[in-house]
Amino acid sequence: MTKIQIKQRPLLTRPEQFQGVPPFIAEILARRGVQSEQELELKLKNLLAPQLKGLETAVALIDQAIDEQKKIVIVGDYDADGATSTALMVLVLRDMGAQVDYLVPDRFKYGYGLTPAIAELAHQTYQPDLLITVDNGISSHAGVDAAHALGMQVVITDHHLTTKETPLAEAVVNPNQLGCEFPSKALAGVGVAFYVLANLASLRNKQNKSTSKVTQYLDLVALGTYADVAVLDYNNRILVDAGVKRIQQHQCRAGILALLDIAGREASSLRAQDLGFVLGPRINAAGRMESMRIGIECLLADTMESAYPIARQLNQLNIERRQIEGEMKQQALSALDSLQLSKEDVPPALILFEENWHQGVIGIVAGRLKEQFHRPTIVFAPDEDGIHIKGSARSIDGVHIRDTIEQVAEQHPELVSHFGGHAAAAGLTIRKENFEAFKTVFVGCIATMDESLFQATLWTDGELPASALQLDTLDWIEQLGPWGQKFPFPQFEGHFKVVDYRWLKETHLKLKLALDQYSFDAIAFNAVGRFEFDPMRDHVHLVYEIDRNAFNGNVNLQLRIVHLNQ
Repeated sequence: MTKIQIKQRPLLTRPEQFQGVPPFIAEILARRGVQSEQELELKLKNLLAPQLKGLETAVALIDQAIDEQKKIVIVGDYDADGATSTALMVLVLRDMGAQVDYLVPDRFKYGYGLTPAIAELAHQTYQPDLLITVDNGISSHAGVDAAHALGMQVVITDHHLTTKETPLAEAVVNPNQLGCEFPSKALAGVGVAFYVLANLASLRNKQNKSTSKVTQYLDLVALGTYADVAVLDYNNRILVDAGVKRIQQHQCRAGILALLDIAGREASSLRAQDLGFVLGPRINAAGRMESMRIGIECLLADTMESAYPIARQLNQLNIERRQIEGEMKQQALSALDSLQLSKEDVPPALILFEENWHQGVIGIVAGRLKEQFHRPTIVFAPDEDGIHIKGSARSIDGVHIRDTIEQVAEQHPELVSHFGGHAAAAGLTIRKENFEAFKTVFVGCIATMDESLFQATLWTDGELPASALQLDTLDWIEQLGPWGQKFPFPQFEGHFKVVDYRWLKETHLKLKLALDQYSFDAIAFNAVGRFEFDPMRDHVHLVYEIDRNAFNGNVNLQLRIVHLNQ
């Protein structure tokens, strides 16, 4: 395990501006850069104005296609963001009376995005007049050209980063395209689709045409945004909060309720984090293990009766995914062990490939290894053609993984066939024969970076006074959510006296702690191998989150231990 330094988050704004909240809450907000009290008001009317480059053209084209009963095909991506974007487009356009179908590339056969092969497949299957991409397309120059050659118009909606000119589609909507002035660059693919459809609905409403109440689908927008680990800036927090509230009130897609029921979760007590840890993985399992059609059909299902069997199938795929992921992670750790890495000589980046690894799970395994070793990590699996291998990259703060891959591609064009993504996560394809050469060049690029980046840091919100360690504090914290990417759930540090301890199932450590005249329960899940606990010492230094522990009808505060040392 990497050695961790513990630091307090710096104040980014002034705590004094937040009136009527306890001082430690004001500090939590200031440490997350909240600019004003207005940012605590998560109302849809506060969403950013729809000033996205290409939006008007896109809306006009789709509007015309609906009026003229042209055939529309949505081309999605095979992750939760792509699935929710596809479902959102299909549902809203159907409400408006459009002739609409969808297509999701099989990730194992076609790879990512609007490729010429996908344009050909869309043409053969549906003969569409208009092709709309969601959550992909910003790099699909050849795919757009192929679609045009087959007589289709193309509207691209995407959010992925690009440093290049956009493809020559009829319209491109992406807050990250060159020349787009939209203030938030953090919209997920489903957020971009939402802006396009909300504006289309408003245009059609003004003209008294068939339209749709797009806000009824904010559950999909929240799920796709959170599951894609989009930065929770003010705009995204409004979207996620609105969607979470709809789910809590059961005003959401039947498929979401079915998935929650199968996972044993109550919709009424859903938190934003559950979108990422309960719903997201089950939707993603479809694209990882089989076909994202299953995930999309679950989200499109109109009744609990039709949603339930599909939700069960997704749950089963997720169980299989977890099993394969566990096996791959063990193999990866064994491969790293065989290199006899000590804590001091972990290389600047971890690049791994095995012939028997599964393409659908490499991203998760890369993420797990990145967490464990605090290094940028790329995990490769074989492609169907036997010539190429596909990689999934995950990165640490301060190392922009997509730009680093681009740097390798520009200096050594022969080493990278395709790539795309974001700062923290990216995907790429290389030739199998180039694996060692790519590894050498990529690790070389990372090795030139500032060494301080490779020091894992655990950021805290400082110490809580003992008197604040109560359920009221947790109520405050929960009201200020949703918490997530770049708006992290508060964690605190403190020194406590150990009154008692016991091991649960020989893996989880349960502690009874004292601070001043107060006593608290605390739990460290999977503590064996993570933390060294010496029962002979009567004090611990903890980093923790506060949580509820409901037992026999009683609800008590519990500290959930994130890090422990003595």
